[in-house]
Amino acid sequence: MPKTQKAMKKMEKRAVSNLAQNFSSAFRSIGSAFVKLFRIFDSKLTIMIVPHSQSKVLNFQTNVFALLFGLLLFIGILVSFFYFNHHSISANMQINSLTEQNRATLASLDELRDENANLFQAAKRFQTSLSQSLSLLGISQGENTNNSTISSSDLSSMFNSTEIAKGTTRELADIRELTSYLENSIEPIEQVGKMLKTQQNLFTEIPSINPVKNPNVHVSMPFGPNVHPLNGNWYIHKGMDFSTWRSGDPVMATASGQVVTVGFDNSFGNFVIIKHNHGIYTRYAHLSSFRVKRGQLVDQGQIIGNIGNTGISTGPHLHYEVHIGSDVVDPAKYININLQK
Repeated sequence: MPKTQKAMKKMEKRAVSNLAQNFSSAFRSIGSAFVKLFRIFDSKLTIMIVPHSQSKVLNFQTNVFALLFGLLLFIGILVSFFYFNHHSISANMQINSLTEQNRATLASLDELRDENANLFQAAKRFQTSLSQSLSLLGISQGENTNNSTISSSDLSSMFNSTEIAKGTTRELADIRELTSYLENSIEPIEQVGKMLKTQQNLFTEIPSINPVKNPNVHVSMPFGPNVHPLNGNWYIHKGMDFSTWRSGDPVMATASGQVVTVGFDNSFGNFVIIKHNHGIYTRYAHLSSFRVKRGQLVDQGQIIGNIGNTGISTGPHLHYEVHIGSDVVDPAKYININLQK
């Protein structure tokens, strides 16, 4: 064992010695290469500039390292010049494009201001018209809306606006004021709509249309004192007679209601009685046929029968009556018609 250990130690020492020699040789080679390279770069160069004239010849000395450094510096400056010149051209193109866009934006802004002024004028006319209409209907818009009637040349004074916030454009403030005003106008306009709807419902509940829709229809006998066509005596005609010179033309309900009678009478012939709201009844007589039945609900303008010549009649016509309670009234007061007599 002692011999083996000695052999191993000798081998280790030999290996370490060889490794140290290799590193030493490598470092010497690298150092020699650096020395040779430094000698090459440190080589002296003489540059002479000989002019064509008789002037003095210019010469200066340098070395390879300085010459290479100067050449690299020149190339770097040249590349940088072209790089920044390219970016400068691109930047100028972008600036020109943005300038054109800015001009177009300014033109659009001027147009927007003009439209804003036109909108203001339309808003003033709308406000005045709305206030007058609501006053006629007995609807008050409130203090804020009434303040807007003040004559002024801008929306802020028209709507009694407060001071414009710093940094907010005048046009934007005007649009905000206009939006607020329109929002405040919604409620009174809805009230007008409800009122009109109520009036529309009222018109459908009273006998306000012509019972015969035909271009040839005419009033053959009005309400009131008339000469009886059969006996020639004066009597009170309690309705209006409509004629188209023929049978079969449709007869319409003059108001919405409920059919209470569908029958026959020796005097009226085939007739229909409709009950309406507000204590109003209408009678349609001398019909040739029925289109409704007792208890049926009908709408204004709905066909309930056809003109005929039944009962005591001298020709095809519709006898039409309007009753309010126990009174018989002139139907012409309720019907908006313009007929030839």
